[in-house]
Amino acid sequence: MTQPALFRRVPGRRPRLLDLFSCAGGAATGYHRAGFDVDGCDVADRPNYPFPYHRGDALTYLAALIASGEIRRYAFVHASPPCQHGCALTVGTNTSRGWGRTHVDLVAPTRALLDETGLPYVIEQPNGRAKIRKDLTLCGEMFGLGVIRHRNFELGGWTIEQPAHVPHRGRVRGWRHGEYFDGPYVAAYGNGGGKPTVPELQTAMGITWTDVREELTEAIPPAYTEHIGTAALAQLAPALGVAA
Repeated sequence: MTQPALFRRVPGRRPRLLDLFSCAGGAATGYHRAGFDVDGCDVADRPNYPFPYHRGDALTYLAALIASGEIRRYAFVHASPPCQHGCALTVGTNTSRGWGRTHVDLVAPTRALLDETGLPYVIEQPNGRAKIRKDLTLCGEMFGLGVIRHRNFELGGWTIEQPAHVPHRGRVRGWRHGEYFDGPYVAAYGNGGGKPTVPELQTAMGITWTDVREELTEAIPPAYTEHIGTAALAQLAPALGVAA
């Protein structure tokens, strides 16, 4: 992707990043630590989101920014469209109950609008996604976290080296098919079945600003996007007029 004129930035300023489908700000916090200023957008009320935030439909908001030219405020876009459609956790474990494949798939329309911006971007999804290009896969063990939480990232307009996958140190703690297993990781999804407490989730994920379980279980560990954001800035710094 050729970097357009909208990449010209004032030297020394932090570039702005648009965080779509932002949830409570796990991804946003990592990007902020890497050197971006962040604005979020989510359809739900997110009072715990730690940065400027617009409540509304993410794709409608992005289309409006493109149409008005306001997208030029941004240097980079991150999007985490809802993952229930086709997600391994939803389809793999719940098809016998009639769950899975009933959610709207937003990956394709998200990608189409992101390509229209002309900006470099990231689309994030969990394992089990067939419709995302897996340019990067990250795991909590790569960052010494208390969760495994594999996440895949499609990169638009830029590249990043895939780090080696670090072998897991054991099992995820909790009940599986009537048997309890101990291990160094907590299960950052759902309730019951030996799931962790909220403080345990906060510690394992590296997230302290929200104590809402649903937000924690949907979040991306900030360590992931700090890694991504640092690499993105290193590549984009000359065009952005900022220090790498």
